[in-house]
Amino acid sequence: MNKVILMGRLTRDPEIRYSQGEQSTAVARYTLAVDRRFTRNNGGDQQTADFIGCVAFGRSAEFAEKYFRKGLKIVVTGRIQTGSYTNRDGQKVYTTDVVVEDQEFAESKNASSENSYGGGFAPADRPSPSAAGDGFMNIPDGIDEELPFN
Repeated sequence: MNKVILMGRLTRDPEIRYSQGEQSTAVARYTLAVDRRFTRNNGGDQQTADFIGCVAFGRSAEFAEKYFRKGLKIVVTGRIQTGSYTNRDGQKVYTTDVVVEDQEFAESKNASSENSYGGGFAPADRPSPSAAGDGFMNIPDGIDEELPFN
């Protein structure tokens, strides 16, 4: 079985291209920084990241283009695919990518903006919680905005 589940942050905005032909297909490429924890000999906890290339096709690629931005924390489910090609210098290059089968947000928009990865609300612009203190914000009447999920 070839199944991968990753949670990490986008290192940059997804790169989108469209295939050639009668029915062009969107192809999104992005890199996830996935935390790796390990213990060194000196006993201290060190944290570093693996940078894993991901590729999404079709509607998943269009979703990534529309909603994913650098620093956003996402969860990706997919499969590992390896390949190779010969570069311009005649050297064989081996590739390993995660082909995305499912992708979703791993944190709220507010949490994403609080991590200061270059986007979101400024503190003065951040919506305030409702007076009831239930953790939900008040949504003004008359908003007919389309939600990014079904």
